[in-house]
Amino acid sequence: MPQSLSMQTSVISIQSQVVYGHVGNSAAVLPMQARGLNVAAVPTTLLSNHPGYATMRGRVLEPELVSDLLRGVEERGLIETSRYIVSGYLGSRANGEVVADFVKRARKINPEITYICDPVMGDTGLGVFVADPVVECIINQLVPLADLLTPNQFEVGLITKSEPTSFAVMEEKVRQIQVFNNARVVATGCVFPDTPYGSLENVVFEGALQTRLTSPRVPVVPVGTGDLFTGLLTADLVHGCSLTDAARNAAATVLRVVGRMAAHGEQEMQLGSAIDALLSD
Repeated sequence: MPQSLSMQTSVISIQSQVVYGHVGNSAAVLPMQARGLNVAAVPTTLLSNHPGYATMRGRVLEPELVSDLLRGVEERGLIETSRYIVSGYLGSRANGEVVADFVKRARKINPEITYICDPVMGDTGLGVFVADPVVECIINQLVPLADLLTPNQFEVGLITKSEPTSFAVMEEKVRQIQVFNNARVVATGCVFPDTPYGSLENVVFEGALQTRLTSPRVPVVPVGTGDLFTGLLTADLVHGCSLTDAARNAAATVLRVVGRMAAHGEQEMQLGSAIDALLSD
């Protein structure tokens, strides 16, 4: 039997970890903690920085290690106390398979647990930035398991082998994704022909309903904003917000963080100095 703990974890977050900058768990965990949540952060990588720099040190973690860490999470009884599992950047197909197995085990232990999949595969302007086997694993194993997905516009296209450049096509393709598990979907960073000039949209799909949320576009696009968004979204969901309100709040907070970064000419998000922006409104 798992040993009882005085500290109960709300979220199990399985993502990359970097020393410099804020991507993966290095972007998602702090906002969840700032909003009062205990987070079990399981790394899929240990890297000096994200791959956008001329050099990068460290490595993708071996699936045996990631699996062992998740077994430790299970043995400490954290599945029973957690309400959400979040997965992001995987680093390898094998790590994706480990995550899929963990989600299946977790649901047997705690049928109420919710799996949020951020299918980190690529982005508009960057293209696909993970290996083909990782893409295949996410599409074939993780997307069908998810209760909630947070793909960007480009990733919706990857999942559905399409180019959802209009809202009508986006809606059609998200409905195809929902066939798997009736998942809720927040499609992020969308630009359609009718999107207001200088804006981005996050579109919330719940059942047959959809809500388009518009926010201003900042003239910088730092790496890690999607990870920050998902962390903020998860925190608000734990606190009982509706998905639409959680998405609206997350986008507003990301805008504040990125706006400060742009004002100071920074190349990376500065979450430590923006801690006040990460706190609940």
